Amino acid sequence: MTPEIVARYADRPLPRYTSYPTAPHFGPGMTPELYARWLGQLPVAEPVSVYLHVPFCRSMCWYCGCHTTITAREAPITRYLTALHDEITWAQKAMVEALPARHLHFGGGTPSLMQPQQFMDLMDRLRGAFRIDRDSEVAIELDPRTLDGMMIKALAHGGVTRASLGVQSFDPVVQRAINRIQSFEQTAEVTERLRDAGVAGVNFDLIYGLPHQSVDSCVETVAQSLTLLPDRFAVFGYAHVPGFKIHQRKIDEAVLPDGAERHAQAEAIAALLQDAGYVRIGLDHYARPEDDLARADREGRLHRNFQGYTTDACQTLIGFGASSIGRLPQGYVQNSVLIGEYQKRVETHGTAVAKACAFEGQDRLRATIIERIMCDYRVDLDQVCARYGADAREVIGSAAGLGEIVHDGLATVRGNVLEMPYEARPLVRVVAALFDQYLGQGPVRHSRAI
Repeated sequence: MTPEIVARYADRPLPRYTSYPTAPHFGPGMTPELYARWLGQLPVAEPVSVYLHVPFCRSMCWYCGCHTTITAREAPITRYLTALHDEITWAQKAMVEALPARHLHFGGGTPSLMQPQQFMDLMDRLRGAFRIDRDSEVAIELDPRTLDGMMIKALAHGGVTRASLGVQSFDPVVQRAINRIQSFEQTAEVTERLRDAGVAGVNFDLIYGLPHQSVDSCVETVAQSLTLLPDRFAVFGYAHVPGFKIHQRKIDEAVLPDGAERHAQAEAIAALLQDAGYVRIGLDHYARPEDDLARADREGRLHRNFQGYTTDACQTLIGFGASSIGRLPQGYVQNSVLIGEYQKRVETHGTAVAKACAFEGQDRLRATIIERIMCDYRVDLDQVCARYGADAREVIGSAAGLGEIVHDGLATVRGNVLEMPYEARPLVRVVAALFDQYLGQGPVRHSRAI
């Protein structure tokens, strides 16, 4: 792509499309009674995924876009975990029987701020509510700065199979600018101890587009990370939304890279990882060729959900914890975001559902189209539309801006097959957005396309 094309599209605010419709379009109307009915209608033999949100950290990273709060004390975490246990119990009663759980994911915040016994007790509660076997993936997000040996042992004993370590950048100048001081040595020690304990899968999360970040500093961070041989990398572009995340106002916007520089950083990281043998997967993931994620990509089995690119093919995601989102056959549900409100709702109702988005019209069709574009950079609209009883010509005709996209070389359309050329793939969200019927409705904030 020419610099002019990149500049034209890179700064467009667009969803990351980890769901469709996207979370800003969820609304009120969900009741505990309706949610219980949705859970009770789940097929008993069909595997589900489970997400648990633990919204606590020891310090605030100024780039953070997650729902979390800072605490130095254990009491708030203990109170929150009591509510989490109660919410799981409520859901268990709503379901016909214990469903098989194929994937479990602990996100945050910093889930490993739980005490080791608290984590073990939570895993026991989950095993009482769901059927979790040896083939189930249990993943957790970790902060190497706060993880100790006892917790590592508890994670392994509790069945964790994959850990994602927040790295972001090893550049000390960047670290000071984002209030996250984390040495390479800390990260290396935690990586080694996790593997020694039996947690086989270790992923690194990196970010580009941070204050004072340059192509050179991104490359140096990747070079250091490669010496630790992580199985996967997730490489995210920093989303600067200070109107939504007030702590981001501590970041000096004058030292944030522009769209062209962000693109250069992302492509430099991609080149180095691919030279090291990692497979580029979708917009922002990389995996070793033998990894399950790389195999799913090769075989056309890649999916995208709130954890990013995944092998998880489950149609149902059950979310627990403040702000967590679930996906059921009928639509999306989301819990209260604020911790206090979440705990009060669970105490009163057993569940904290506050928002929902029931699927209607072409939602499922367009969700499939967007997911295939985000995963494969290609979609056969005849094939997808036939599945939903829709007319591919009408769907293409509704894609306002498609002609401009094709003219600028971001995609081709032959017959009813849309495909992106390799060099345009960093702008995949621009192409996916063509099929988003909700885009532009309401005062919704999104991150930049690159």
